[in-house]
Amino acid sequence: VYFNSTFEERLKSLDSSSPYHKQIRHSFSRELSPVWMDSSTQKECSEITQALGGTEGVARLTGSVATERFAGPQIRKFWKNHPKKYEKTVHVALVSSFLTSLLIGRMAPTDSGDGFGTNLADIRAGKWSEKAMAAVAPGLYNRLPQLLVIDECVGRVSPYVAERFGFRTDTEVLVGSGDNPCSLAGLGLLGIPDIHAISLGTSDTYFGYMKDLVHREGSEGHIFGAADGRFMFLVCFKNGSPARETVKDWYGLSWDDFSRILLETAPGNQGKIMLPYFLPEITPLALEPGIRRFGGLLAEDAPGNIRAVAEAQAMAMYLHSGWTGPRPRSILVTAGGSENRGLLTVISQVFEAEVRSFEVKESAALGAAMRAAHAFLCSQGKAIKWRDLFESLVRRKAKEVIRPGVEAVRIYQGPNGLLSLYRACERFALGYGKNRPPHAVF
Repeated sequence: VYFNSTFEERLKSLDSSSPYHKQIRHSFSRELSPVWMDSSTQKECSEITQALGGTEGVARLTGSVATERFAGPQIRKFWKNHPKKYEKTVHVALVSSFLTSLLIGRMAPTDSGDGFGTNLADIRAGKWSEKAMAAVAPGLYNRLPQLLVIDECVGRVSPYVAERFGFRTDTEVLVGSGDNPCSLAGLGLLGIPDIHAISLGTSDTYFGYMKDLVHREGSEGHIFGAADGRFMFLVCFKNGSPARETVKDWYGLSWDDFSRILLETAPGNQGKIMLPYFLPEITPLALEPGIRRFGGLLAEDAPGNIRAVAEAQAMAMYLHSGWTGPRPRSILVTAGGSENRGLLTVISQVFEAEVRSFEVKESAALGAAMRAAHAFLCSQGKAIKWRDLFESLVRRKAKEVIRPGVEAVRIYQGPNGLLSLYRACERFALGYGKNRPPHAVF
C-alpha cells in the first residue's frame, strides 16, 4: 500500500463520526495496488536475481527466490513504470502494517513473518537489506516501515478507534502479521520443530517451525520469521485440492469413495505414477501444465489414478521439504482434505510418521489472538510459554492417530523405493533426467 505525505497527518485528525475511507482516500500515491495473485513481475524478478547473485543468492539472503507477488519485485515495477508517483510515495506498507496503522493512528512497523516475505530483508541480520533494497528501487529504506523480529505491542488504539468502535482507550495493539506465521501459532507449533503441518487446501502447503537457519543447497520454498524471533519454513504446491477433485470427478466418485479406494489399494500403486500438473506448478517449477503418467498407468484405471494423485502429492511434499531439517515425528493435517482418512494414511506411509487430523477453523485468526495474548501477558510480567498458552486455549480434536506399517514404509523409503522412481520421473518430465522412465505416457 503506497502513501503520500498526507497519510500520517490525516490519521491524527480522523473524525470518529465518519468512516476511514472517506477521510484517507486522498492519501494514496498509488490508487490500485496488486494483490498476491499478481504475477506480472517476471522481468523485475530476473533483474533482482541478477543483481543479488542468482537464485540461490537471493534465497540465502532474503529467505525466498525473487517471487512475483512479493513486495520487492512489485515495488520495482511501480518505480520503473511510474517514477513520478514513486517520487511522491513517502511510505510503503504491507497490508498487515497498513491495518495496524489504522488501529494505532500512525505508521506501524511490520513483523518478520510478513517482512521476510518481501525479498527485501536480510533474514540472518533481522533487518532490511541495503543490498536488496538497492536492487529494487532508489531511496527505499526511508519508505519502508520499521522491521520487528520479535512480537511486541506497538501502541494503543487511537482515539478514533476507541470512539468509533468502542474499544477501551488502553487497548494495546500487537504488531500485525500474515496468515501463515499466525497459523503456525494457531496450530501450536511455535517452539516445536519435530511436528510439522500440512494444509490440504486449494494449494497444498507444508510448513513448520525452524529454530535455526539451515544450509540450503537449493532455493525451493520460503523462510519467514516466527513470533518468537526464530523462523518458519513453508513449501507451497499449487496443484492441491482441485487436482484431487478433478481426478475424483473423472469417475463420478464421492470423497468417501476416494478415501475407500486409497485404503483398499496397495501402497506403491504397482509402480504406476502420475505427475498431476493440472495447473503450472510452483514446487517443483513446472511452467507447462499437463498430466504425466508413468509405469503403465492408463486414464481408464480409476483406482490407479486415485492412488497415483494422492501418492504423487505426498511424495512431492516429502522430496521438496528435505532441506527444512530433520524429518518430523508427527504431522498435523488441516484444511479441507484433513477429514479424508485415505489421504492421511498415504501421507503417513510416505513420511514414515504418525499423522492426525487437526481441523482448527480460522487457525490464522486463532494464532493472531494467541500472539496478542502472549505479548500482553509478558508485558504484565506474567511470562508464559507458547506451548502452555496453546494447551490452555485449544482442545485437540479427538481423532485417531494414523501410524504407518513397516511394509508400506519400505515400499516408499527403500533403496529402490517408489520415492526414488518418482524423483526420476519428475526429473525426466522437467527436462533434468536423461533416461526416460518406463512406460511414460503424456
